[in-house]
Amino acid sequence: MENSATKSSQKTLRVKVQNFGSFLSSMVMPNIGAFIAWGLITAIFLYPKGWFPNEKIASLIGPMKVYLLPMLLSYTGGQLVDDTRGAVTAIIATMGLIIGGGVAANGALDNATPMFIGAMVMGPFAGWCIKKFDNLVDGKIKSGFEMLVNNFSIGIIGMILAILGFYAIAPVMNAITNVLKDGIDWLINRNLIPLMNIIIEPAKVLFLNNAINQGIMTPIGIQQASGAAGKSILFLLEPDPGPGLGILLAYALFGKGEAKASAPSAIIIHFLGGIHEIYFPYILMKPILILATIAGGVTGTLTFSLLHVGLQAPPSPGSIISIFMMSTKSPANYIGIVIGVTLATLVSFLISAVILKRDKSVTQDLTSASAAMNQMKNQGTTNDEISEDAVEPGEYKDVDKIIFACDAGMGSSAMGASLLRDKVKKAGLNLSVTNVAISKLKDEPGLLVVTQNELAERAAEKAPHALRIAVDNFLNSPKYEEIIMNLKLRDQVEPDNSKVQKVEPQVNAEVEDLSTIKPDKIKQVIFIRHDQHVGTSTMARSLLKDKLNAADKKTGVVSVAIQDIDDVDSNLAIVTKTALSNVKSRYSNIQILAVDDLINTNVYDDLVEKLQ
Repeated sequence: MENSATKSSQKTLRVKVQNFGSFLSSMVMPNIGAFIAWGLITAIFLYPKGWFPNEKIASLIGPMKVYLLPMLLSYTGGQLVDDTRGAVTAIIATMGLIIGGGVAANGALDNATPMFIGAMVMGPFAGWCIKKFDNLVDGKIKSGFEMLVNNFSIGIIGMILAILGFYAIAPVMNAITNVLKDGIDWLINRNLIPLMNIIIEPAKVLFLNNAINQGIMTPIGIQQASGAAGKSILFLLEPDPGPGLGILLAYALFGKGEAKASAPSAIIIHFLGGIHEIYFPYILMKPILILATIAGGVTGTLTFSLLHVGLQAPPSPGSIISIFMMSTKSPANYIGIVIGVTLATLVSFLISAVILKRDKSVTQDLTSASAAMNQMKNQGTTNDEISEDAVEPGEYKDVDKIIFACDAGMGSSAMGASLLRDKVKKAGLNLSVTNVAISKLKDEPGLLVVTQNELAERAAEKAPHALRIAVDNFLNSPKYEEIIMNLKLRDQVEPDNSKVQKVEPQVNAEVEDLSTIKPDKIKQVIFIRHDQHVGTSTMARSLLKDKLNAADKKTGVVSVAIQDIDDVDSNLAIVTKTALSNVKSRYSNIQILAVDDLINTNVYDDLVEKLQ
């Protein structure tokens, strides 16, 4: 009992940290484009150190750093709490914070302290204040005075918070920022900053990294980059693609089964696309590989530290292309980045290779192994919390919108939404498929939410009434086929949801006498390959192919997975009668021949005679 309570407490703590990190990420991520714009202007036009120095254009750098970026963070934070009213109040309040803590304290813009952390505190606080006021006066405002109260409440509360920020909050935020900055500087000066990777690498796989990266690394990194050095190593700690690249390279060379086959494409997505989530399932297959990413991360960061490498702004996504774009123009910095990423990759690869080569376990498929690892990590939770809900097709009847929800609402969730959107379109379903940050997920009617297993519990909190599906990997999940099948099946469910209608496709046949088959249209005969019956479909394909060859018939015969069939009437699928309903629910145009046994049947001779 005590053990169960401890696990529940650990799970709750993890979710709380995820929520905190996700909230910080939701403030930073929508504004990353502005940070990149500032970084590019600095890199290109900084006078006199930029690629193409321009004193007039460089005059944008100071105001953007001191005013634009903190106010964007604050605006987004206020909006997260109370939409537009919270956002406007946050902007007013943050102006007092910026002037009091940055410009007024240091005089000129060049010397002003950018109030990034302060803005990330003031924004949500201002949104909370105006929201509390709105709740207090809700239903108590006389008719005709609504606009007056709404406008003056923002003005008065914003003014009070701006003054409070100027005199009270700004000095506190300055002190906190300086303490954090001094602590980071202390680690950097003693070459201890690589120790951060001992925390960061496991946190990435468990979706706990945003509280560190967005809450501390990015704000302090921008402050460092705006100083004399013009760059910060903090922007490289999490985005470094080396540790993940080493894992994927090892799988490509020494892995087994699906993991080995899919690793090369995952390398491209990870290294060039910057979607680091792609390698998480490979670690979850064999958790000891986290040691390889830690060693690789420490090696890379130590190299960056010794070679004084840094970036001018946060790269997003963590692609090698983004990293190069955010580098200073110094050739030594580019060389240092290449050396650091290469060494991180090499160390991670060597350790991963040793682990995988010593692995004597039976070949596992990537998805099922990932699910098993997630279950091990989430002991004490229910199966519904670690895998998709077990639902009947009828429960899909109200779904009119599909949302992919991930920690930041970008990267892998966008790719997952794109994959499923394509499948929805091909299936002829008229449904919206989008992606959002899980912190912005709302409990809407007709909603199907797709999340990763680690975020399933938070999705249940945000959208308790939605139909929820949890997958191991947004980019490679067989659950998408099940979603499509269930969405198609719902159209065959009667209004009372009591039974499934027997809807007969126009061109489908399901009798062994071949009376409704249209042999003149058939160009290919398909046997459906099932995970538990691969041998049966292979033997049946070989049997029919031999009969066709003996009759000198040119019709093709293949064995494929059920989701890979082209839905055209030139395909004839031969299935067992027990599998008939599954195939019919997925396809409406292919011709279907149902038999009692794929091997022991007399229908093949008649079929061969009819085929062209």
